[in-house]
Parts: sequence; structure tokens; C-alpha cells
Amino acid sequence: MKQIPYWLDTAPALPDRSGKDLPDEADVVVIGGGLTGLSTAYHTARKGARVVLVEKDKVGSGASGRNGSMCTQGLTIGVGEARKRYGQERARELYDSFREAVDVVEELTQTERIECDFNRSGRLGVAAKPQHFESMRATQRDLAENFDHETQLLTRSELKSELGSAYYHGALLDPLSAALHVGKYVHGLAEAAERAGAEIHERNAATGLTRLADGGFVVDTLNGTIRAQQVMAATDAYTDKAMPWFRKRLINVGSFIIVTEPLGEARAKELIPNARLVVDSKNIGHYIRLTPDNRLAFGGRARFAPSDAASDVKSGDILKREMTEIFPQLAGVGIDYVWGGMVGFSWDRIPHAGEADGLYYSMGYCGHGVQMATYMGRAVAEMMDGKPEANPLRGLGFPKVPVPFYNGTAWFLPFGGAYYKAKDKLR
Repeated sequence: MKQIPYWLDTAPALPDRSGKDLPDEADVVVIGGGLTGLSTAYHTARKGARVVLVEKDKVGSGASGRNGSMCTQGLTIGVGEARKRYGQERARELYDSFREAVDVVEELTQTERIECDFNRSGRLGVAAKPQHFESMRATQRDLAENFDHETQLLTRSELKSELGSAYYHGALLDPLSAALHVGKYVHGLAEAAERAGAEIHERNAATGLTRLADGGFVVDTLNGTIRAQQVMAATDAYTDKAMPWFRKRLINVGSFIIVTEPLGEARAKELIPNARLVVDSKNIGHYIRLTPDNRLAFGGRARFAPSDAASDVKSGDILKREMTEIFPQLAGVGIDYVWGGMVGFSWDRIPHAGEADGLYYSMGYCGHGVQMATYMGRAVAEMMDGKPEANPLRGLGFPKVPVPFYNGTAWFLPFGGAYYKAKDKLR
């Protein structure tokens, strides 16, 4: 069993982008080599700026290469909650941006010829309880009437044609969400950014930032110092102590995934005949999909603990047990991969982007990072070019941190996890 992300292990080999001389200056320095940083570097370089991206490990080594490889539509907080907070018009604007984000990913894969198995396979939001299905019925009407988004409601009996499991009570099918191979996508986006003129420096962490009187910055890194007119923080859940202001505004939650041995095409189709992306309705639920080589990827918040070798194995054991509860026919199937990673959540469960004391940022994707990171990278490139209206998240400033003396270490997560697990049992 490999304790590395399946997506990175099965992507083409990366070139070594470490050990290069850092230039003395650049127009833009991007900190972080995940999808947010790579998209920002790509779109900014295409505008003619000299862009330098610094990454403390390898591109895609954080959340961008450790996720469920889903490119799905829908707000992180749901349309009802968005309307309650922001009003119908603003909720519709936000919803449209999340929908457009999937289009942007598809457009990039076509424009830059990124071979990453992008496919509009559709997303099944499956109901773990009967009352969840009734809530989906109301959501379907709301999406059609107020957000111009047509979805399909599937009863429990109708769901049999989409899922080889009797565990769920129905589903809401969004036909336009997409699957992709995120490892291939990250690699392709990095290559596209370099073709556009961006420089990528791996294994070169940013260690400090100094704001200059002229409005620019000096960025200290492990391999030297660089001066830039603009800096973009693209670190999300992997934000470290070099940027404490952002660190305290995020809650970093562990997420874990297992991937089975190859099942063969026939057996894979028995599980998910139309290769849908499957996300269940629990507070602490699962995300499930087939891989391009007919394995089952099964993920979730198995344990409220950081990811490390021992923790990942324990989480993998939990996930395998839960997987066979949903798919009893997989009892005895081998697990070839297990890994974990961190997901960046904001306190109000919605992404945030903007400018803080001259420093641009986009983070807190709350599990919707594949499409929104790509989209927000493009938006930040426009913002740095003097177009603040390009930011769909404008005006949604980070909420006040509700935990006194919080510094980015979420010591309270086990208690929160116990609370939400109890809610899942009761409701």
C-alpha cells in the first residue's frame, strides 16, 4: 500500500525545478505552487508581467495534489444559506462564479492542451437519510427557479441505475460537474505557466515579507531575497508562520483518501455505471469516484487529526470499513493507496480573496479548491492589473476570529468532530 497520492503517483514525472538562481526582482512574486498559485502565475505572465513563483516543496504537493480530483458546481455553504447571508442577488452572483469556475478549468485544459481526463461526468449528491432527500427536493426547485440551474432528482429506486449500493435514500444529480485527473492537471498547468513566461522555483520556501515605502515588497526565501511590486499569497491550508495574519483566519482540517486495487471495467461499472462523482449529505460524509483506470477512490474526514504516516494508516482502516458498509461487494478488495492532506476552511465556510495591506490572497476553499483555485488565480491576475471588480468574492472580508489567541493550530477539532458525528446520527 503506497502512502502517496494516487494522482501524483500516476501523473507524468515532474521536471526538477529546484536549485535555480533567484532573480533580484520581479513584477509579481507568487507564494505557493498549488492550483491558486499556478493559475495566478499563468494568467499574470500572459499579461506580460515578469512572474516568479516560489514553492517550499514541489508544485501540487499540498492540497492541489491530495484531493478527490473533483471539479464540481455549487456553493460551499448552499444556496439557502447564501441567500440568508447576502440576499438573493448576491447569492446568485456567487453561485454563477462557482459554476463558471468549472468552465474555466475546461477552457484551460483545451487552450493549453492539458491531457487530464477532464469529463463532465456529473455529480450525485446522495441522501444519507430520508429527510436529507426531502431537503434535496426543495433545493432542486430553488436551483431551477432562482439560479437557472436544472438538476435531476432521483428517488431511491431510480438511484439503482446510478449507484451499486442500497445505502442511500435518493440523490440530486448535477449533470455539469466534472471529473479530472488532478495530478496531470497540476503538471499541465505548471508547464503552461512556464510557457507563458513564469519562473517556478521549487524547494524554496518564502520565509518572510517586508513591505517597502514605495508599496512593493521584499520577499525572503531559503535561497535568497527578491524584490517585487506585487505579491500573491496562494498557500491556503499550507500557510505557515511566515504569514500569521492568514494562518489565524483559517481552520486546517485533515482529509483522507483510499484507492482500491484495479477493479476491471465491468466491476467498476457495477459500482458507478455512469462514472458520476458521488458526495454524500452527512456533515462528516464521503466523496467517492472511479479513477480513469477503474479503481474506486473513497475519501472523507476519517479522523480529526493531522496527516502523517501513522495517522494516514489509521484513517485508511476507518475508510475501508466505511467503504464496505456502503459497497459490501468490495469486502476483501485490496487497497493500493492511502494518503491524507489538509483542507483550508474559513470561519464562515466560504472562500475569501482580496488585498490585505498590499498583499493579494485567495484561500479558504472549504473543499471546492480544484475549480475555485483555478478561477480565483485568474481573478487575482485581473485584480493586480487594476480590476478589482474581477473578484467575485469582493466585499466578503474574513470574519472576526471567534477563538481568543488562536494562531492556526485547531486544537478544538476533535470536539467539533464529535459534535458533527453526533448530529449525523441524530438527524
